[in-house]
Amino acid sequence: MTDGAGFRELTTLRVGGPIRRLVRATTQRDLVDLLREAWESGEPWMVLGGGSNLLASDEGFDGTVVLVANRGIEVLPGGEGDRVRVRVQAGENWDDLVGWTVAQGFAGVEALSGIPGSVGAAPVQNIGAYGQELSASLVAIEFLDEYGAQPRRIEASDLELGYRTSVLKAGLAGVVVSIELELHDTAAERAVLGEAIGGSVAYAQLANALGVQLGDRVPLARVRDAVLGLRGSKGMVLDAGDPDSVSAGSFFTNPIVGERFVRTLPADAPRWYLDPEPVEEVTPLDALAAGTPLDAFLAHQASLEASDAAPAEPQGEPLVKLSAAWLIEHAGISRGFAIPGSRAAVSSKHTLALTNRGGATAEEVAQLARFVVSRVQAEFGIVLRPEPVLVGVEI
Repeated sequence: MTDGAGFRELTTLRVGGPIRRLVRATTQRDLVDLLREAWESGEPWMVLGGGSNLLASDEGFDGTVVLVANRGIEVLPGGEGDRVRVRVQAGENWDDLVGWTVAQGFAGVEALSGIPGSVGAAPVQNIGAYGQELSASLVAIEFLDEYGAQPRRIEASDLELGYRTSVLKAGLAGVVVSIELELHDTAAERAVLGEAIGGSVAYAQLANALGVQLGDRVPLARVRDAVLGLRGSKGMVLDAGDPDSVSAGSFFTNPIVGERFVRTLPADAPRWYLDPEPVEEVTPLDALAAGTPLDAFLAHQASLEASDAAPAEPQGEPLVKLSAAWLIEHAGISRGFAIPGSRAAVSSKHTLALTNRGGATAEEVAQLARFVVSRVQAEFGIVLRPEPVLVGVEI
């Protein structure tokens, strides 16, 4: 058990108050036992991974926080052909895992380099970047249901993985204990070419950074380096020397609205048409990955549904994703903007990130977020939704 620690020391935003009781789970058995103990106590509880998508209040948390620190990467027997299966414990650092797969010559997640946080949070919203999504490689998860006795296996096909969504995000309460991936073993390519070649490049910005065409195949190490470079240029890679990386990553989700509403926006507003099936745009369910009890999550969802967070659209109308960054910038908020006297600021590299410029409080970050939301709402009639998990904070 570790007492006296606070969210300021455990989150990438470096804000937040004390934690009454912090316990660290370094093995899967520890994780199960500590969670069952917390559940049986009846007191408030949550789990914490990398702390990269969390804004906790200055008052802290009057309960138990279970720090997920179970580690381990295991190559499983039984891979067929050029496929290899890997089991990864939830407490592993996601980017460390990606670096390991590239070093092993295993292709499938290299474009997901640089995403901060722990492995256990990855399936919750089906993380994706630069043309890759976790769903393409995920086979199954081990999942401990809230108040469950032992973890159970859930096949990826039963997780209803979609664009930043899953059944975990939709309300299945509990904690991811480990994940299982199926990757492409590039041993045959390495034997002929002397290096590991990844899959086809599927994202224009990444192709441009690599100097190749969409659909070209590129060595895994080059893809990883290019992605890290792109993310770093936006302040989205944790870097002790970069004050813009003292953030929770993208602070707002890209809004999804109906096609008719899009016609009211300026012609140069970026837009991406989605598949015609309904898409529910909600605050990402890292809250469930973080062990937030189901009743609290459902209450939060109800508050979102009762709000005017997005214009009402007829059912069945084509859905369109907008750029939150564009909306923020065109609402008059520039990179580096700060409320006078505040130590929180919009990133100087990317308007989607809110940063701690040194000694900021959680309330200063929340105040800046509320200001951004109000400006975008006043200008465009859209209420942006925060992406980080909020603990004792209101936006």
